[in-house]
Amino acid sequence: MESIKTVVGNTAVSYFDKGEGKTILLIHGFAGSKLYWGKVLLDLSENYRVIAIDLPGHGDSTMGFEKYSIEDMAGLIKELLDKLRLEDVTMFGHSLGGYITLAFAERYPQYLNGFSLIHSTANPDSDEAKAGRETNAKKVLEAGMDSFIHGLSQKLFSPANSEVNAQDIKTTVKIGMSTSIKGVVSALLAMRDRPDRNDVLEGSEVPVLLVAGEQDQIIPPEKTFTINKPNIQQVLIKGAGHMSMYEKPAGLVKAMEDFLAKI
Repeated sequence: MESIKTVVGNTAVSYFDKGEGKTILLIHGFAGSKLYWGKVLLDLSENYRVIAIDLPGHGDSTMGFEKYSIEDMAGLIKELLDKLRLEDVTMFGHSLGGYITLAFAERYPQYLNGFSLIHSTANPDSDEAKAGRETNAKKVLEAGMDSFIHGLSQKLFSPANSEVNAQDIKTTVKIGMSTSIKGVVSALLAMRDRPDRNDVLEGSEVPVLLVAGEQDQIIPPEKTFTINKPNIQQVLIKGAGHMSMYEKPAGLVKAMEDFLAKI
């Protein structure tokens, strides 16, 4: 699939843009890229316009600044939507992308007709997790990406899927290794510093979809399903870890399409 690159502020943003209809925006997770969505994007683009972006320092997008906060990345996406003259979009954020989606919903709710957190959480990092982010940032700066990315890839998938998804694990390693060191460090520190945004879920009036993997080793279901309200739909994907777009793509597409049909 051919990608598009456009300059937004100081950042060159790469993205896929496929299909016609209501606009869906897909935001990938940490040390990922727009390629994460390859198995679901083609299905969704049969009925919708689907835009999948690379975050700063990830994939083919550049780092226009030394550091981006979660809020900075939400602002960058707002500027991209303005440049594309888009509003009334449905935003799906995976993991890190979910943190950005929540910040976007908090700051620019007028752009959204609905949003979704996929293997993500509105909770902030614990003190232990914050220390881990700092340790990993130092590790990457001192030792490079190889050991860190290979270690991360083993946690992304359910252990039960390690054989059937062996090639997908290799793919995520390759994608992770394409992430710049600056991009990884910036994202680690941004995740460390993000606030509790359960109030955004609590206060949202648009439809919200929360998707969790039954066997997610990084963000277990109870950390995704933090708020119960009539406008919030919760979907548990059986047999999936943190990467249902690879492990159970049909299940994820169904959850997304069922949600979109209600908007």
